[in-house]
Parts: sequence; structure tokens; C-alpha cells
Amino acid sequence: MTNHGENCGVENESKDTKLKDRMALVKHKVLVLSGKGGVGKSTVAVNLAFALSLKGKRVGILDIDIHGPSVPVMLGLENEKPFSHMDALLPVEIGDIKIMSIGFLLPQTDNAIIWRGPLKMKAIQQFLSDVEWGELDYLVVDAPPGTGDEPLSIAQMLPGASAVIVTTPQKVSTADVRKSISFCRSLSLPIIGVVENMNGLVCPKCGERIVVFPQGQAEKMAGEMNVPFLASLPMDPQVAAGADAGKTFAVDGDSPLSAAFSPLLKAVLDMDESDKQTSSTSMQGKGNLMRIAIPTAEGNLCNHFGHCEEFAFIDVNE
Repeated sequence: MTNHGENCGVENESKDTKLKDRMALVKHKVLVLSGKGGVGKSTVAVNLAFALSLKGKRVGILDIDIHGPSVPVMLGLENEKPFSHMDALLPVEIGDIKIMSIGFLLPQTDNAIIWRGPLKMKAIQQFLSDVEWGELDYLVVDAPPGTGDEPLSIAQMLPGASAVIVTTPQKVSTADVRKSISFCRSLSLPIIGVVENMNGLVCPKCGERIVVFPQGQAEKMAGEMNVPFLASLPMDPQVAAGADAGKTFAVDGDSPLSAAFSPLLKAVLDMDESDKQTSSTSMQGKGNLMRIAIPTAEGNLCNHFGHCEEFAFIDVNE
């Protein structure tokens, strides 16, 4: 009789192999992170993906916000469902952009997902290994706020990924975003740069930017943390209306917001193959190492991944 533990080991090895094979076809993985909720991270992720597509790039969007998926709503895809083919799940598509979100899999849009860490990790793994992404130039990952299960899982599962970190101008936001930067550095996750969202309000009548929040906090924070400050995006009432209607501002090349978005787009487009190799080396380390996180509590191994006090980071051979 085959031991159950042996079956689990073989199954996990098969999933890991499938994940690596799928992701080997993706040139660049861009994680959109933030230490603070409500900063417009999903808006940045979705519009970055569409802007890249407009430049002729093959793009995928992965929404790993398990408890609050917003990508389907922002793209007007609430009623869409992915299809299965052979042993794979086919992502929902808009034009040449492939999209996957837990929101597509809910029986009803109002259903709450009440999961602990291990279930969320498994779902993210399946999004990477079981979805037929095909060959992509960029996979843009919209992660939930904070430095918990989902960001940690995706960072560990995607060696060679890089991060864009989103904040708003207020000090309360930049203080939390500092934690995201520290999170990336703890995982050797390269940071493309910081994007400041909601910096001022675009007047719907004259188009001028009206100062709403105190200025300069995000750029100051980026300088103190020694990371690039990429873009400062104003609030635009048309963007909010567009998101509710499933329309992205990246399509509108004449808007002030689209112009402010350009430095971020350029920084991501500048990621060439040598950048990817550098990122992969820094993530895995010399000798093909991988960094893993071990949940601990009071110096001992913790059995509850989603409710541990701290993590110990260890480099091991693959």
C-alpha cells in the first residue's frame, strides 16, 4: 500500500513542476503591492496592464486579493466565468489581455471567502500552475494590502519577480508603505519603484490639479528608503466613473492622469532580459538557492501559517 505522505509528496512535486513550467513562459512578473489599503493599487495594476498591451506586449492580470477581488468589477467582467480545457483553466480575456481572479469563481458576487492562510496559498498556487497563461511578456499581479499570506506566497512562488509599490501622499500611508519596502528587501524582491496615487484632484472643468493632501511625503519616503520615485498620479473623477463602467484611463492618452502615468510605464518597459536575470539571481541566490519563510512563535515552529507572530527566512537548495 502506498503511504499517504508519499502521495502528497509526489503530488506537491508535480504541482511545483507545473508551476515552474507555466511561469517559464512569462518573461516579466510585476507585483503591485502596498502596505496600506485604499490607495488605488488595483487601479494602478489594471491600467499598467492595459498600457503595456497598447504597446504591443502580451499581458496577463492576476488578481490575488482573495477576500476583496476588484479586478472583475473594474473591467466590467463580473458575470464572466473561466472555462476548463484538458487539465487547465482558461483565463478570461479582453482583447489580448488574459485575466484571472477568484471573483470569477464565486457562485455569487456577494459571497464572502472565509479562508485561513493554507487555503489562500493553495489558491494562489493553482492560479499560477493550473491557468493556461501561455507565453506572456508581462504578468501583472494585483496583491492585497499588507505583508501577509498573499504577498508572501506570491513572492515565494515567483522567483525573478519585481515590485511596484503604491502609496498615497498622507504620512499615515507612507508609514505603512515603508513596511512593504522592508518586506521586499527581506525577500530579496527587486523594487521597480514607488507610485504616488491620489496626489491632487484634476478639476473636471479646467483640468488643473487641485492640491488636496499634503505634498511631498511619498517622494521624501522613497528618497529615505533609497528606492526610485516613479510617478505622481492625480485623482480624476472620470477615472472613478470609468472603473465603475469597466473602462481604464490608460486608453485615454490625452488625459492628465495618463500623462502622469507615463514614467511608470517606461520603467516597466525598460525591464529587459538582463534585468530579469539579475532579479532571478538576487531572488534565488548563488548556486540556485531559494528563500523560504518558516512561521515561528516565540522562537519555535508555528503550525498556523496565517496566524504566526513572525517568520524566519532561510536559503535552501532547490
